[in-house]
Amino acid sequence: MQHTCLIVEDEPLARNLLTEYVKKVSFLNLVKACSNPMEALEVLRTNPVDILFLDIQMPEITGITLLKILQKKPMVILTTAYSEYALESYELDVVDYLLKPITFDRFLKAVDKASQRLTSPAPAMAIPDKMQTEQSPDFVFVKDGTKLVKIVFDDILYVEGLKDYVTIHTKTQKVVTLQRLKSLEMQLPADKFIRIHHSFIIALKAIDVIHKGEVQIGNAMIPISDSYKKAFKDLIDKNQMQ
Repeated sequence: MQHTCLIVEDEPLARNLLTEYVKKVSFLNLVKACSNPMEALEVLRTNPVDILFLDIQMPEITGITLLKILQKKPMVILTTAYSEYALESYELDVVDYLLKPITFDRFLKAVDKASQRLTSPAPAMAIPDKMQTEQSPDFVFVKDGTKLVKIVFDDILYVEGLKDYVTIHTKTQKVVTLQRLKSLEMQLPADKFIRIHHSFIIALKAIDVIHKGEVQIGNAMIPISDSYKKAFKDLIDKNQMQ
């Protein structure tokens, strides 16, 4: 089955690379490769597409803003050089999130995921299968030395990363485990946790006080870095409006 697609990327080299990748995939038909979101809006008004490859950091309006104002959303694959937007992208229900530099193998995996969503039959009145009805787990097991420790998400206050190790601070203990902070971040529910610094992820419900550049959780003062400040502020503002 053929899928139409649109590329929105302001960097010429990245735009050309994505164009070449699309040409290599037999079931993709490129409608246009746009250099800015305003051009993309004009195209989408008259040419609805199946898959949208969307850069986040662009002039005039960001890719996230474009995604929010689209009334009819295609399958969206975000592309960016900045990993701090990952959590916000999950909230917007994008198909995948590609971190630059993008390899063809990773590109193909994202495209395959989008194609599966497009070709899967709608669930309409069908009896949900076991995978659909089961709730996501509310815990994770992490290795601490020679043992596996069960960490309940609701018990986590914050997580601190240092190179290849993370320290999970809970209400009752500290658990040190050999893994990258990014790896653990992908296992934490995005509606309960947010990354506010290269080295820190916090539980939203554990926040006691928000200072100008820090978050206070109990006696701990956790810095908010500039690169994560906007996403954190937007999330807090969103919660205030609810």
